[in-house]
Amino acid sequence: MTPRVPALVVMAAGMGSRYGGLKQIDPVGPGGETILEYSVFDALRAGFGKVVFILRKDIEEAFRAAVGRRFEKRIAVEYAFQSLDDLPKGFATPAGRSKPWGTSQAVLSVRGKVREPFAVINADDFYGAASFKTLAKDLETAREGRLAEGAMVGYVLRNTLSDHGPVARGVCREDAEGCLLDVTERTKIERAGNDARFVDDQGEWHALSGDSVVSMNFWGFTSAIFPLFEEEFVHFLRKNADDPKAEFYIPTPVQRLIATQRLRVRVLRSGAPWFGITYREDKPRVVESIRRLVEDGEYPPRLGPV
Repeated sequence: MTPRVPALVVMAAGMGSRYGGLKQIDPVGPGGETILEYSVFDALRAGFGKVVFILRKDIEEAFRAAVGRRFEKRIAVEYAFQSLDDLPKGFATPAGRSKPWGTSQAVLSVRGKVREPFAVINADDFYGAASFKTLAKDLETAREGRLAEGAMVGYVLRNTLSDHGPVARGVCREDAEGCLLDVTERTKIERAGNDARFVDDQGEWHALSGDSVVSMNFWGFTSAIFPLFEEEFVHFLRKNADDPKAEFYIPTPVQRLIATQRLRVRVLRSGAPWFGITYREDKPRVVESIRRLVEDGEYPPRLGPV
């Protein structure tokens, strides 16, 4: 089978409410590079052939000027827009809803632009060069069959925590063959020595192993996922349309599709460094981590036009 060149889909619609400001264009590299620029640089080296940025219309101009145009001479660039009213037939935007429906709806916003296997990432997370290579290799041989195929790059929990406040992480379980069984979203995880703990909806604390594998929204899919996500979006809306805070996160349809044997997701464990900016206080650590990678020769001192 001839390998297929995968696309990179970047979810860049969020404004980073806890961080303050449009953190997708906040410089962290020695030449003023953003985290996103390192991700696209790594994707290019790994063999990705196109990047699609998912934006909101109100940040389009600032994003194109500060980030998007830096890539256009080196890789095919397209834009998609996530909007509150992009809903399945028969549904209307409910009163009181003020923001789009979450990361799964963001994925659906590229369904007219992506036909090849693709990776999905957050714009403000640093995933590491090795992770892009691993997922690109997996996607090159992904098949479009009766059972949809996917992959998820998993990270070690203790390496993804912030010292400045709680974080949300998807805690994963795998089967004996290394495929995903489920992802449980924990929204208030904090460091506890070499391990972690989280608080549940009743305010009770529970221990988590620091070695737990977590999802950082680094997924791989084929285009077969789009009709499946559309079906699951209908299911989600029937149950949650009246809840103004309900989020259609990627693990929501993934888990149902796995349970109904319509999707298989391979867990690709990553030893690459991960870091991100959840809180403004996280930025110095990110800047220092990238500086060390530059010193070690992983990246040039200045990326220049990606």
